[in-house]
Amino acid sequence: MSQHTAPPEAAPSRGTGPGPSRRGIVFGAIAGVVVAIAVALGFTFFGGGSGTDPSSVAEGEIPPGDLPVSSTYTELTGAPADPDPTGITDGLVVHPIRETPVRDAPDGRPIARMETTQFGDTWLPVIAEQPGWVQVLLPSKPSQTAGWIRADDVQRAVTPNVIKVHLGAKKLELVRDGNVVDEWSVGIGTPETPTPTGRTFLLGAFTNPNETYSSVFLPLGVHSPTLDSFGGGPGTVAIHAWPDASSFGAAESNGCIRVPEDALEQLRQVPLGTLVIIDEE
Repeated sequence: MSQHTAPPEAAPSRGTGPGPSRRGIVFGAIAGVVVAIAVALGFTFFGGGSGTDPSSVAEGEIPPGDLPVSSTYTELTGAPADPDPTGITDGLVVHPIRETPVRDAPDGRPIARMETTQFGDTWLPVIAEQPGWVQVLLPSKPSQTAGWIRADDVQRAVTPNVIKVHLGAKKLELVRDGNVVDEWSVGIGTPETPTPTGRTFLLGAFTNPNETYSSVFLPLGVHSPTLDSFGGGPGTVAIHAWPDASSFGAAESNGCIRVPEDALEQLRQVPLGTLVIIDEE
C-alpha cells in the first residue's frame, strides 16, 4: 500500500500505540443500510495513541472527554468554515496521538474533541499552521469546517496525492506530486441529491460483506447537502465502485462518487487524510 512519508520537520514519535483498529460500524450508502467493518488504509507509518494525557489539559480547561466528538456521525456548533474551500495544501497530514480538544482558534474556545481512531487511525489534512498549532479540516457536520489542534498532540506525515473530482466533466483525477497519474469517467449526484463541491479529504475505508457492488467504500469528510442520511447512515459522501458502466459520465447517485473498479483499486492505495477537491469544472 502507498504510505505517507515523514516531513523534514516532523517531531520524534511520542509513543508506539496499537496499529489500525478494526471495529464494527453502521454506515449508510446509496443502496441501503451498510453493516461495515472499519479498516485502515494506506499506511501504518506512525503508531496511534489513545486516551487523554492529563498533562495536555491545562488548569481550568475543559477535558476532551467532556466535549462532543468531531466525527462523520456528529454535528458541531461554532466550528469555523474552511477559509479556502478550493485551496491545495502541501500534503501535510496529522494523526492525533491522544484524544485532544479542537478549538475555534489557536488558544481559542474548545468546540469538540478529536479521537485517535475513526475508520482506523484518524488522519486529517493540515490547511494552516501557527506556532504550536495546526488547523485541520473536520469530518463532522456542517461540512467544510475546520478547527485548531495543539501541534504536540499530533504525529505528522506527508502524502504526495490529491484527488480531484470535476462535476461538469464527470471525471476524477488522481494527482501525485503535481502530475495527473490517471483519470476516469465517474458517476456523480443528481441535481436533487448533488455531490457537494469544495475541498474535503479521504476519511477512511471499510469493507461491507452485505454489498457486492463495491469491494471497499472510501468515505470522505463531507456530507450530502440535501440528505440527512442514506439508508440510516449519516449521509456521508463516499467514493465506491459501481457495477453498471452506464453510470459513469452520468448524474445518477445520491451524492456519492461512482468509479470503475480499476479506479477504486488505485484509490484504495491512497493514504488517509489525502485532500479531495470537488469542483464544478
